[in-house]
Amino acid sequence: MGPEPVRLLVVDDEPMVCAHLRTILGAADGLEVVGEAHDGAEAVEAVLRLRPDVVLMDLRMPGVDGLTATERITALRRPPAVVALTTFDADAHVLRAMRAGAAGFLLKSTPPEDLAALVRVAADGHTVMSPAATRRLLASAAGRHREEERRAGLLAALTGRERDVLVCLGEGLSNAQIARRLHLTEATVKGYVSRLLVKLQCANRTQAGLLAHHAGLHET
Repeated sequence: MGPEPVRLLVVDDEPMVCAHLRTILGAADGLEVVGEAHDGAEAVEAVLRLRPDVVLMDLRMPGVDGLTATERITALRRPPAVVALTTFDADAHVLRAMRAGAAGFLLKSTPPEDLAALVRVAADGHTVMSPAATRRLLASAAGRHREEERRAGLLAALTGRERDVLVCLGEGLSNAQIARRLHLTEATVKGYVSRLLVKLQCANRTQAGLLAHHAGLHET
């Protein structure tokens, strides 16, 4: 006798997607689709009832979504490996799914033969991620790092008084309120704000205020 097949639960709110995945994965060697669920609450119940080894979890579903279901399933005493399965490979979804306890992240567009192989990898306790999702995640992380470096350079070029005004913008203060706090005239504050927008490459004071907030600037 060979090894026991990997028991698989498919979760997606679209019955056609579930049928497609059943066809693909049910035909793969060493895999057995033991059930399907169409929302997060049903997925948790199915895990308790069917005891799968791997759950392919759609992230976007009405009612209890895939992220919430993933958190509930991975909190079980002997949880299966949960692999997030989605059409969207935006980095926020990848990171949220992984933080929720997912063992990996695969796109619905993953080729059938790759999907079956990656399910087996997840069943063995390893993290899985489709190549396209990995490339986008790394590119997004690199992009964020470059943007943070650019912002740091812009902030470093500010004078002390300009930073004071930027902190006030981050608190949502008006020119009159900034003038009172910093003991300046409104005309002077207006000049500072104009120069800040140019230096920080911001279109308006709201963008500048958000930059201050993201940079963690606050009144000392």
